Amino acid sequence: MTVESSVELLPIPTPSASKFGVEIKGLDLANLSDSDFEIIEQALYEHQVVLFKNQQSLSPYHQYALTRRFSPTSTTYGHDNTTKAPTSILHPDLKTLPSQPQVQLIGNGFVSSYEGLTNVQLRHPHHRTFHKTAIPDADDLSVTRFYRWHIDAALYGADMQPPKVTTLLAVKVPTGRRQTLRYDDGTGDELDVPLGTTAFTSGEKSYDILTDEQKSFARSTKVEYAPHPYIWMSAAKSLPTGLGMVSENLEKPLEALPPIDDRDIQIHPMVWRNPVTGNLALQIHPSAVRKLHLQDGTVIDDLAEVRRRVYELLRPGIAPAYVYAHDWSEGDLVLFHNRGVLHTVCGAFGEDEVRMFRQCNLADTEAPVGFDA
Repeated sequence: MTVESSVELLPIPTPSASKFGVEIKGLDLANLSDSDFEIIEQALYEHQVVLFKNQQSLSPYHQYALTRRFSPTSTTYGHDNTTKAPTSILHPDLKTLPSQPQVQLIGNGFVSSYEGLTNVQLRHPHHRTFHKTAIPDADDLSVTRFYRWHIDAALYGADMQPPKVTTLLAVKVPTGRRQTLRYDDGTGDELDVPLGTTAFTSGEKSYDILTDEQKSFARSTKVEYAPHPYIWMSAAKSLPTGLGMVSENLEKPLEALPPIDDRDIQIHPMVWRNPVTGNLALQIHPSAVRKLHLQDGTVIDDLAEVRRRVYELLRPGIAPAYVYAHDWSEGDLVLFHNRGVLHTVCGAFGEDEVRMFRQCNLADTEAPVGFDA
């Protein structure tokens, strides 16, 4: 579809059963006019994932500036209060760029110098460090799993609401191998995926395929997230689908966490409304859930039961027919609607396979709105 003579919106190869995503051509991201940004903003909320090719020259500042256009009052990295503690599961994965602290370097392998960082060892998140079970070592380079389905969000802090958008720029991408992604949940589900793919699933599709009874429950239920969730869950282990945790009472007790302010505990609707289209999306961070608040005032605080109910709602939406596994090329810049998709990294790399990505998202000042908004 042509928007203006020099700007094109083209489909990207997302699954036909869950068509979302668009590529935009013809915009200079370092010199965006207001009308240029309106095209991007409309595309993001309509299509959930937006791809720009050949953005190798985009500076960290301009990546941050583009991200901030979606939340002009925001200046703080979306996980800023969750990554500094050594016990946080996010701590090893992110390296902050000194010149632009809202932008993080993520990936795999040794980087001698990049944007003010020197002698950095990047560590690609591997399911072996997070899941209860693991793929055998002999199959590690040919078989992979979803690492952790999630929303980019601190999920703790009154002024640290979930970012509206995340931007990911592929700086260096290993190529040449594909992997079989296994769900390992007894269903036999598998996907053929590019090495180091980022997988996306649409929260709108996840909601649409629920039964009427499930939709009613999701529309009327709120999710309470654990305080300091990435420290709280640090000793627990994930299910093989990456869609939540195994309940073994391994979460850190609240008294072992950093100080907790009840005003900073986040409680969000299960279903979030798209601010442009009005569509509803099932948006839950399954690893960080702690309680469910039902419409009649009942609070479900049995963690195993909370997780069971959340998994039952989310699992249909990550079926192979609904997952888009992006095949990264160097210079790809992907913007995704963080309040409309779940995503996860995948893959296993050899020590000599260097992967470098720049990630930016900003904690918002406004919480997501639900069905009744």
